[in-house]
Amino acid sequence: MNNATVHAKLVVVAAIWGLGWPAGRVVATELPPIGAAWIRYVIVVLMFLAYLKWSDQWVLPSASQWKQVALIGLFSTFMYQVLFMYGMGFTAAGDASLMITLNPLFTAFLAVLFLKERMTWRLLGGLMLALAGVAVLFLASPNTDIPTMDRWIGNTFIAGSALAWAASTIVMKRVMTQTPEDAREPLSPLHLTVWSSVVGLLILTPWASIEAQNASWNAPSLEAWIGIVFLAVFSTVVAYVWFADGIRTIGAGPAAFYVYLVPPFGILGGQRLLDETPGASLAVAFALIVGGVLLAQSKQTVSEQAS
Repeated sequence: MNNATVHAKLVVVAAIWGLGWPAGRVVATELPPIGAAWIRYVIVVLMFLAYLKWSDQWVLPSASQWKQVALIGLFSTFMYQVLFMYGMGFTAAGDASLMITLNPLFTAFLAVLFLKERMTWRLLGGLMLALAGVAVLFLASPNTDIPTMDRWIGNTFIAGSALAWAASTIVMKRVMTQTPEDAREPLSPLHLTVWSSVVGLLILTPWASIEAQNASWNAPSLEAWIGIVFLAVFSTVVAYVWFADGIRTIGAGPAAFYVYLVPPFGILGGQRLLDETPGASLAVAFALIVGGVLLAQSKQTVSEQAS
């Protein structure tokens, strides 16, 4: 696969992830949040397991690795998906696509707390910039057709989902760099994603059952079903496989920059599909949040370290 093809696929991945926000908004306004996440991951798990078999990559975690996989499944599938669905029931797709960009900052701070990485002035400065962007989003979102308090609640849920994903990233970093005594090698990102999805689905199942007994279920519209299938097939399975190919071909750093195309696609998708209102405040919030993330991730000299 040549680099031009990989770069083209990464643009498509960014577009898919961006369009996942309006799709999530449609689904969350029609289905109970946990039930929607459960349906999504039934499809995801079946496709992931079929992909492992088809690509001859069927590798089971060891007993000790299952413990780490379970923790990743708790954070990345159960908590992330539930918070994502609750959040999308309240806020605009464009607003949410900006809030999730906080994920790298949360990851960096959790790495300081749990991986003993150094706190730096650039990390602190990046946090301040990003928080300024969040303030703009909370106080000046152009999506005034959604009640202000609803948007604030939804944005807070999405920030929580970003924190849950960051927590799973920290656990994944540990698992991918350590080989327990009962395993031959660390689990790959693909196997961690597949098996944590399986565990996450198992955790979702009893909660979805409880929700189903207490929530009123109306027949979802065709648009909601299309949204669920899109989130499962394209936003999760296809996009992950293509993004992983991009990392293997051009490296993690260059591939990661395509993630910053997600919010523009999310805002555009919200406008085109849901009649959301784009505005200058979203552009300002995007510039501040992404600027903060880039500052936090930039290299610093020893003299710039905060501690």
